[in-house]
Amino acid sequence: MSEVREGYLGDLRPISLVLARAFRDDPVHRWILPGELDWALASTGFFAMVMRDVLRNSGVLTTESHEGAALWVPPYPRPASRRERFGMIWRWYLALGRRATRVGRELARIEQAHPLEPHWYLAVLGTDPRHQGRGVGGALLAPILARCDADRVPAYLESSKRENVPFYERHGFRVLGEIVFQGGPTVWRMLRDPRP
Repeated sequence: MSEVREGYLGDLRPISLVLARAFRDDPVHRWILPGELDWALASTGFFAMVMRDVLRNSGVLTTESHEGAALWVPPYPRPASRRERFGMIWRWYLALGRRATRVGRELARIEQAHPLEPHWYLAVLGTDPRHQGRGVGGALLAPILARCDADRVPAYLESSKRENVPFYERHGFRVLGEIVFQGGPTVWRMLRDPRP
């Protein structure tokens, strides 16, 4: 595995591609883009859109060889400008088309369930399937979790796969509850309290 580093705009394409590969069988992302043609046409655009939003707060971590990526939102994110919001909405409808409104409604429910206290939010963590099980995911978590401990701030995420819950539990997260998408999959809300 190559060294973890901060991601930049120049990493947009390789990170979008690796996240699309990592989430190909993810229940939530396949609910968002259910058809094979939808996935082929829009998955990288969807992850590029999320990454652009996270880059505003320098919350992207990757490895030199792009084996995976973590997209983190800090406790006090810089609000999007009017131009950035317009660009986000345009990219949202471009990536999701007719499903944009329905998906937006369900994702808003997820966002409303976030803890009220300031926290680091892990929006996306994905490892290329060829590199899974080699410590990439844990390495991508480590820098921000260490910062959480140093600053005494919790970390929060939603796991969209039940089988990933034990991985996050090994890193100190615990399940707070579940949210079931209307006519769709379940996500597990998870919180990690800072360690002394």
